[in-house]
Amino acid sequence: MAASYQYDASLARALILDELFDLSLYRALHGISGDDESKATLNELITVETQHLAFWQKFFGYKLERLDWGRRLKLQIMLLACRLLGTTGIHLVLEAIEVHGVRKYLALWKEYQRQPLGEALRGILMDEFKHEDVLVTALTQRKINAEKIRNIFLGLNDGLVEILGAVSGFFGAFGSTTTVLIAASTTAVAGALSMGAGAFLALNSEKEVKSTEVAKRIFLEEESESSPMEEQPLSSALVVGSAYLAGAVVPVLPVLFGADDPLFSVLTAGFMVIVVSTILSFLSGMDVQRRITLNLVIIAIAVTVTYAIGLLAKQLWGISV
Repeated sequence: MAASYQYDASLARALILDELFDLSLYRALHGISGDDESKATLNELITVETQHLAFWQKFFGYKLERLDWGRRLKLQIMLLACRLLGTTGIHLVLEAIEVHGVRKYLALWKEYQRQPLGEALRGILMDEFKHEDVLVTALTQRKINAEKIRNIFLGLNDGLVEILGAVSGFFGAFGSTTTVLIAASTTAVAGALSMGAGAFLALNSEKEVKSTEVAKRIFLEEESESSPMEEQPLSSALVVGSAYLAGAVVPVLPVLFGADDPLFSVLTAGFMVIVVSTILSFLSGMDVQRRITLNLVIIAIAVTVTYAIGLLAKQLWGISV
């Protein structure tokens, strides 16, 4: 069915290139994988993606056989990560690609469900749900844990934003590098302990509530519908606290090396936010561009407000160090 005239050419190009990217990725991963089970799964996925690519090329009457530079760069970065991380990296990439594919096609189906494109998307989605999802999920055994990703992102994000804000405010108020370093480091450690304790108490309370509910159903001889908690309070507390501390170190490092204003801390934290947001957004299926933009806006607001508060405090109370 050649229907290219009915749709935006950029949409047709994006869909075809996305399938070509997935196919290229699976073929490359098959070449570097040393695990027979992974190779068998990738063979299945290659067959499916070959069919999908041929389908979209026929549907739109538009044929592409070479990736654009952006997708080529993305492919090389992902392959490098998989080479470094081995089988675990391949599993993570496979599941992340699955999540992104499902989200993308569901969004498109919602927009075009009453048009021929919507019917075409229905068939692709059935493949995603019934074939690729089963294959990849069985292989990875859910190595991407949504709760762990949430905890890591929560800790890193809070550490980056809060301590960057603190560094900016301290520079505005004190101006002394030594004082800023001491104050920011103290705040970072206190924040990490607070975040870890908060995660521990919250999950511990949830665990107690679930245990009580299960005991109640056992006493009443009712079938329990509650599933056991996968997250352990102490483990989650350590993850959140460590992630917070890792994020907090980023804006403090420039001060440690002698920076006498918040500019280098802002630049370092901004770069780290882009890296972390890209990785975690990819693994969890979130919109990468939206997440990066949102975090950069938050950082800009935090720095502006805290620096202004520091300057105001200096003017009002005459702080001088």
